[in-house]
Amino acid sequence: MDNTNQRKALINGEIALFLRGLIIGKVLTLMVIGGLLWWLLKPNLLSRSSVNSYSSNQNVNSSSNFQAITDVPSGSFNYGGSTAWASIRQLVDSQIQSDRPELQLRYVDPTKNSPGSSSGIRMLLDGQLDFAQSSRPLTDEEKAIATQRGFTLEQRRVGIDGIAVVVNPSLKVPGLTVDQLQQIYSGQITNWEQIGGPNLPIVPFSQRPENADTVIFSSNNNSKGQAFGSNVQYVYSTTEAVRQLSKTPGGLYYASARSVVPQCSVKALPLGRTSSELIPPYREPLVSPENCLRQRNQVNTEAIRNGSYPMTAEMFVIIKQNKGREQQIGDAYTKLLLTEQGQKAIEQAGFVAVR
Repeated sequence: MDNTNQRKALINGEIALFLRGLIIGKVLTLMVIGGLLWWLLKPNLLSRSSVNSYSSNQNVNSSSNFQAITDVPSGSFNYGGSTAWASIRQLVDSQIQSDRPELQLRYVDPTKNSPGSSSGIRMLLDGQLDFAQSSRPLTDEEKAIATQRGFTLEQRRVGIDGIAVVVNPSLKVPGLTVDQLQQIYSGQITNWEQIGGPNLPIVPFSQRPENADTVIFSSNNNSKGQAFGSNVQYVYSTTEAVRQLSKTPGGLYYASARSVVPQCSVKALPLGRTSSELIPPYREPLVSPENCLRQRNQVNTEAIRNGSYPMTAEMFVIIKQNKGREQQIGDAYTKLLLTEQGQKAIEQAGFVAVR
């Protein structure tokens, strides 16, 4: 009986070893076959992956950089306009001309008036510029002049700027509403005491409306100066306004946030649609004048981007639609700015991209 049980146990053990070996053999066989198939198909898979990757990169590059724009004309072209575009001309336009050496851009100052959006558009209308840069939309009057001269003007948006209000650093006020700012420039509010500040006359500075770079009134009447009060003192440029503010305790000025927020001799005020929602045009915390030279204030681009900051200026390329070289360079310059490379450069220059 014992011998019989031992014989059965031995037989069962051999069967188990056989089955285990059979299973292991099948697994190894499948692994070998799978590995062989993978090895045979590997070149095709890698090739397909490389093609897809190349195609994807080509799709991105086809609309993402300055080199991708195919209809850029060769030669020298005159342009001008908004002083708020200064950092774009320094940073972005220099990149464009480096990548596209066949294109030469020459900034032209007005001979009679101060530089700005209005004077640039006027020079474009008069044939002195090939295209213009503006920090405000075209007025009905400018469109009508173009029509009278046998062409039309087109505005194409390429960026967004904030409009900042700056005062003398010694002035103690929490901020302004947009309505209060407009009432100051229309002459209805003349003392800071009327809006929670010290008993001090308000001295508003501005570029002349006919040469204005940015506007704080939406009406086209602003282009003729009908909205400004008699208390407004006119300056040639933002540089002159900043200089005047540094020695005028009750002074006030508005301009491109990118132009005035980093200035050390003036203080930017928070603005709001109501007095309970004042939004600073600078990134908090505010850098004190003592530390400004080492660490400049930066524009609050996030508030401009999300719409919480109440006063913004759209940045337009103004193109002469005349089927000539002016239209060709205006179209090409706009396309360059709207590439991924151009929009990133606009952000680096301190503005908000639109794409």
